[in-house]
Amino acid sequence: MAAGDYMVRATAADDAIRAFAVTTRELTEKARAMHNTSPVATAALGRLMAAGLMMGSMMKGEDDLLTLKIAGDGPMGGVLVTADAHFRVKGYVYKPEVLIGANKRGKLDVGGAIGRGMLSVIRDLGLKEPYVGQTELISGEIAEDLTYYFAASEQVPSSVGLGVLMERDNTVRRAGGFIIQLMPYTSQEVIEELEVRLAHVSSVTAMLDSGMMPEDILAELLGDFGLQINDRQPVAYHCGCSKERVSRAILSIGKQELLDMISDGKPVEAGCQFCDKKYRFGVEEIKEMLAGA
Repeated sequence: MAAGDYMVRATAADDAIRAFAVTTRELTEKARAMHNTSPVATAALGRLMAAGLMMGSMMKGEDDLLTLKIAGDGPMGGVLVTADAHFRVKGYVYKPEVLIGANKRGKLDVGGAIGRGMLSVIRDLGLKEPYVGQTELISGEIAEDLTYYFAASEQVPSSVGLGVLMERDNTVRRAGGFIIQLMPYTSQEVIEELEVRLAHVSSVTAMLDSGMMPEDILAELLGDFGLQINDRQPVAYHCGCSKERVSRAILSIGKQELLDMISDGKPVEAGCQFCDKKYRFGVEEIKEMLAGA
């Protein structure tokens, strides 16, 4: 059994089905501690990061970047996650301290915290303009929203399952998910059999909490369809921020704002939203940045 967070990629039904499953407890706990997220914010961020990792692994280019952005009218505001083709992810919640009561099933009410809004999927493939797909949120629970996105925006019938289970002390107990996608040539018989199977599976968190690993989850879902595990890859929370990158973000605010900073005569502190690291820029540094621009 592989240790730590990792992803499994697989095919089934003679390549008519492609599947992904991931366990992400460690990276979700790292994000929770880094951003000091409330339980419902941790659940939202953990779900979207698991999805981001699986969707990021679908990209072909070494430098391709995927951004998943959820913006809603609920008290959480939204969630943003970025993943790359190297099985790395980072993200943050707009209002990480949000607290909201449980939903009718006694579960963390991610949908209520997010509210109504939009899901954006942005793929930067190194072209002049990134590819942007957008759909309305169906439930705000994230898995259902991505299932709808794949069908409506990419015309790929998919089943997405995501989950985060918290401990009583609000640390992360389990986290992960799966994505199953049907290729255009999938037979109607396979589609019908798969629908029956998916209708009877337990939740992602229940499967993970019973000790199931990504391979076991896919075996549970696709074991009768000739499941073929293609690879296993470690996944991680990774922020590649640097003072240089943050300086570029400061430059983007405009010349007049930079001149105002210089006239104030005080150092400026700027932080990275993904890892909360702080960078300090002195007046002379800001002058150099402005001169270089």
